[in-house]
Parts: sequence; C-alpha cells; structure tokens
Amino acid sequence: MDLSNNHLSELLHGTAYVPREETLEIKKEHRQLIIGIPREVSLNENRIALVPDAVGLLVQQGHRVIIEQSAGTAAHFSNHEYSEMGGEITRELSQVYSADIIVKIAPPTCAEAEMINPRQAIFSSLHHPGLSDEYFKKLGAKKATALAFEFLQDKIGTFPIVRAMSEIAGNTSVLLAAEYMSDAEYGRGKMLGGFSGISPTEVVILGAGTVGEYAARAALGMGAFVKVFDNSIYKLRRLQNNLNVRIFTSILQPRVLLNSLRTADVVIGAVHSTAGRTPCLVSEDMVRQMKEGAVIIDVSIDQGGCFETSHPTEHQNPAFRKHGVTHYCVPNIPSKVPHTASYALSNFLTPILEKIGDEGGLERVLMNDFGVRQSVYLFNGIATNKYISDTYHLPFQDINLLMAAFH
Repeated sequence: MDLSNNHLSELLHGTAYVPREETLEIKKEHRQLIIGIPREVSLNENRIALVPDAVGLLVQQGHRVIIEQSAGTAAHFSNHEYSEMGGEITRELSQVYSADIIVKIAPPTCAEAEMINPRQAIFSSLHHPGLSDEYFKKLGAKKATALAFEFLQDKIGTFPIVRAMSEIAGNTSVLLAAEYMSDAEYGRGKMLGGFSGISPTEVVILGAGTVGEYAARAALGMGAFVKVFDNSIYKLRRLQNNLNVRIFTSILQPRVLLNSLRTADVVIGAVHSTAGRTPCLVSEDMVRQMKEGAVIIDVSIDQGGCFETSHPTEHQNPAFRKHGVTHYCVPNIPSKVPHTASYALSNFLTPILEKIGDEGGLERVLMNDFGVRQSVYLFNGIATNKYISDTYHLPFQDINLLMAAFH
C-alpha cells in the first residue's frame, strides 16, 4: 500500500480519522471596472489622476478607462499616448460620467455633480473650504460614494498623497525662488545658493513640516544658508535629524524672526493648519523691512497664507511686488510641475483601483482596507467624516459601523 509521509504520520499518531472542519476556498470575484477621467476645469489645476502607463496596466487587467479628450494635455500627456495604452478617448463628457468610478484631481463642480450617476464612486481631492452646502446636497441626493485623496492613509497611518504633494511643493518652492531671484523684473540678477568667495543666499523657512523639510533640503543642496522657524520643538528636532546636518532653527519668536527677515533673500511660508486658516506670522510692517528684491514664496496660500501682504494669484500671472518684495502666491504649487505630480498621484491611485477590481468592488476594499476606508467622506450619500458633517450640517454615520453592516 502506497502511503504518503503525512498520511503515515497521521495513522501512527491516531489523527487520521479525527473529524475536521471543512475548509472551503473563498475565491475573490474579479470585477471589470469602467473608470472615467474627465478633463480638469478648475483654475490652476494642470494635473491628471492617471498617467498613460497606469491606464495601460489597468486595461491589461481587463478594465476600461474612458478619458475626456485633452484631459492630460496640461500635464504634457497627449491623447495619442493614452489611446496607445488602450484608453478610450471621447469628446462626450456624459460618456466619461457613465463610468463606475470617476477619478479626477479637483472635486467635481456643481455642474459636474449634476452628471454623476446614482451610487457612483468619485475619487478626488476635497479642498473643502472652497465647497458649498449645495455640492454635498447634490452628491447626497445621488447617493454617491466620495473618497478624498488627502484623507487616504497607508499601513502606518500617514497620509501618502499629502506627503508626496508636500515634498513636491517644498522642492518646487526653492526652484521658483531661484527663478525669481535671477529675474530682471522681479529679482536682482542673483543666483540662489552659494559660490566661492561670495556670501551664500539666506533662506528663511516658516514651518518645519514636510514642505519645510524638502524646501530646506533643496536650499541646502544649492549651497544656501537656511533658517527654519516653527513653534514645535519636536518638529524642529525631527527636521535636524532627518537632514542629518545642523542648521539654524528657532521657535517663532517675533524679534528673532524680524532680524532674520531683514537679511533674508528668500522667505518660504510652509505653515500648515489642521483646521481652518493658517495664522498670519509676517505682518505688512515686517515685509516692509525686508531687502529690496527679496522673494516670498507663500506655499500656505492654499489655507489663506501666512503673510499679511499675500493674496492668491494664478499660474498665468503668478507674482507681484509689494514694498519692493516679490510675492509668489499661487495655490496648489505641485500643479506648477504637473507631469511629475501626476506620476506621484498615479503611483498611489493605481494599486487601489487594481485592488477594487481584484476584490470585486469598492465595498469589499473598504471593509478590508482601513487606510482606504478613512478617505471616504460620503458613503451612499451619507456623510462619514465628522468634520464635514459638522461644517455642512449633514447627517453623520461612522464608516466603520456602515462597513460592519456589509459583512
């Protein structure tokens, strides 16, 4: 009699005929998704949520991707590149909005919200200060499920898309400062950084978060002398450790800050507020005491700005001078480099879309993936984010309880 080693062992130990629970293999039902990508219509938004390579990967897995004509043009991706990867290009916006999932950058406008189908899913940013009660009412009436990039978490509880865009904003802010310092109209023909025999450029950074850290990295790499201000000693210590170099750091003490502003060539506002508007840290009188030809890059303008002299500008006319100081105050700085920023976004969103297809639907992913679940602010039209619920006077349900009902 031919016995396998495992079966022989079970016979010897008397376990071969012990009743056991039946083990059933649970197969995940792959679902073919239809993904719609509309062209962005919001001011200062040049990015696109999925790059052609990502579209090709999704199409290979059996999904359809419908893209509005010229949706990627502002990010320097042509219609041809998308069609070569299997994307379906259309001029009909209604066809894009017939998809199972809409993936875009800016939240839908009220006009776009009208085109959303009942129980459709929308991936986008939220930027809630610019939204109205009408927006949420329209999505609620359609029983839509809406997910916001900025709430998406990874396995260690950090916000990967927010961090990626902050890294890009930090790096880009220094490059913008270098451009305006050397500009004949806005600057004084100076090179940002250091050069043998010449005093290095002084760069003051307000805020020691991710934007501040990557602005400091870029400025140090160019040879500048960097000063960082923040009221959090923890953030300043972490910044020193991450940079692995000793730089000038200080709490936001007005006298020390004013002395630094007087000698600064570049000041970068990188303060982030967890709720509402950023605090105004630099008064108009302080700006008046800065050097002629100095440059302010107010990354915080997305939340109102941290300079009293700041006001939002556009990519088409991004800078202005006040008291002899150049101000760059365009919200959404990553959109200045839309090709790079689109790749960064696409790298995070593509695996989520693949997972939705592999697991048979968005609800299954929300049940099993805590990080994706935290990005939901409307589920079937019900507000699942407490801050959104309180701000816009919407009925609230805990997303974890809603998902438990699906089990």
